Amino acid sequence: MIKITLPDGTIKEHNTGITPMDVAKNISEGLARNVISAKFNDTVVETTTPLTQDGSLVLYTWNNPEGKKAFWHSSAHILAQALEELYPNVKLWVGPAIDNGFYYDVDLGDETISEKDFKAIEDKMLEIARGKHNFSMRAVSKNEALSYYKSKNEYKVDLISNLEDGTITFCDHSSFTDLCRGGHIPNTGIVKAVKILSVAGAYYKGDENEKQLTRVYGISFPKQKELTEYLALLEEAKKRDHRKLGKELELFTFSQKVGQGLPLWLPKGAALRERLEQFLKKAQKKAGYEMVITPHIGQKELYVTSGHYEKYGADSFQPIHTPKEDEEFLLKPMNCPHHCEVFNFKPHSYKDLPKRFAEFGTVYRYEQSGELHGLTRVRGFTQDDAHIFCTPDQLDQEFKNVIDLSLYVLRSLGFEDFTAQVSVRDLQKPEKYIGSVENWEKAENAIINAAKEKGLDFVIESGEAAFYGPKLDFMIKDALGRQWQLGTIQVDYNLPERFDLTYKGSDNELHRPVMIHRAPFGSMERFIALLLEHTGGNFPLWLTPEQAIVLPISEKHEKYAEKVLISLENNEIRALIDNRNETVGKKIREAEMNKIPYMLIVGENEEATNTISVRKHGGEDLGTITLEQFSDLVTKEINSTLKSF
Repeated sequence: MIKITLPDGTIKEHNTGITPMDVAKNISEGLARNVISAKFNDTVVETTTPLTQDGSLVLYTWNNPEGKKAFWHSSAHILAQALEELYPNVKLWVGPAIDNGFYYDVDLGDETISEKDFKAIEDKMLEIARGKHNFSMRAVSKNEALSYYKSKNEYKVDLISNLEDGTITFCDHSSFTDLCRGGHIPNTGIVKAVKILSVAGAYYKGDENEKQLTRVYGISFPKQKELTEYLALLEEAKKRDHRKLGKELELFTFSQKVGQGLPLWLPKGAALRERLEQFLKKAQKKAGYEMVITPHIGQKELYVTSGHYEKYGADSFQPIHTPKEDEEFLLKPMNCPHHCEVFNFKPHSYKDLPKRFAEFGTVYRYEQSGELHGLTRVRGFTQDDAHIFCTPDQLDQEFKNVIDLSLYVLRSLGFEDFTAQVSVRDLQKPEKYIGSVENWEKAENAIINAAKEKGLDFVIESGEAAFYGPKLDFMIKDALGRQWQLGTIQVDYNLPERFDLTYKGSDNELHRPVMIHRAPFGSMERFIALLLEHTGGNFPLWLTPEQAIVLPISEKHEKYAEKVLISLENNEIRALIDNRNETVGKKIREAEMNKIPYMLIVGENEEATNTISVRKHGGEDLGTITLEQFSDLVTKEINSTLKSF
């Protein structure tokens, strides 16, 4: 007999060899009908995997992220089989599940796939799915695996060559076999709806010097209704695409001459960024932060000391050589090493702590060109970075203070639907991290305790920690139901050791401070991209580039329109005049397209009564009111969303 522990703590004895599906059936037939994947002792297993030892079992359905991952991973196998049947010369490389769906990278030889081929691929996938073929895992030796692929797929041979004998498994379904680590749904019949979304180029191993393969993206669902709803959401997402809105609203642009992944902020976008910065600076000042400024470059040795070069050197821009032969500099990939040196500027006493250094620091990382995406994946971006240096006794309160600041930022910008993710080490891969086990345990416990005390709804994710310390990430759900990681808070015992940071304690001895890294926005670029898509370009009134536009009915009303504009500016309302020789109807339509919150129409009656006719973005007519009433309306709306910290 073996003992199986369920998530609620229940422990049940079962015969050795029982499968996760059998356990589900023992709980209820309804659960058994819906279970599609499982995890046993932190390892993803099939629902048909025999369990032969005591352990913890988690059962997943489609409603769990892990269940969706297994569903989409299995769908990638179905896609691969369909491509093999439709394109006999195809060579498969890898096909993982992603956040929304899956893809498979393939070498099509002389053939190509375009949008006109999508339906044929979808039909073939559904034909395979209807066969209700079981997914079956089997272990193979390295020699067997190499022999299977040797004459037909050099990509798989290369993959297998880097695997250890005894760790290699194949997955079979129908007449199809693929190299795979596991994590599948019970059978293909659970997949009821599929859609091929797009094709793109993808370099083999992500290396621009290697051959370009074809990446086929798809998504699948257990019900046709869910696919229909997803496609409708996708259409809405296209309308909200920050790249489209950024161009229409004249916020930012890119230039091939400047370089890929290096955004250029236009006047309206720069003003928007400035307001976000001032908003956070004001809150930070109240919270006791001091602003610092550090260079865009640093000596290579700085990042060797911090450990960033070892971990991220391949993703950094190549060293900058000065006329002096032995000097090497890097474009700054992180602000934290610089802030450590700011702290090191002079000796500190325990009475000086905590020290809170903040900076809107621009950093640079070399992303592959195929991974660049508008503002969400760029090569140069600005972090709303800060580093707190405190005593161990101050850590708990400082961490909770940063949580409060992060929640204030998110809620002021309309992000109400979020969860917290505590990212800890992967205990199976200690080589990924720097620092002592003792320091890691202290840091992880500090974050978990702070999250509990603040009443956060949080999950713990193993293996998602930074290389130098665990972190608390805010996972935001936007208006389209998509989840994004925005603000982050990290506890770090390691960099203070690597930079030999000290303070003099009350015992007159030198002690090591604890370091907190935090960035409520994450990066200005990514945050603005997400905010654009979340709001559809309809920013909160306090943030929007223009809060109002004055529309004179004719040329003879322009003088009154200018008087209105001066009054608005005196009341700190951002506005402009559209005095073009166009109809008011056309001016209103264009103001709507430009997402301007209020349209103030002025004509003969308004001038005579010293009033304005107000129309709100979206078509609501607020009638004729005085400028004082409009100013009060704007102030009230801003105060309802932007409360003081």
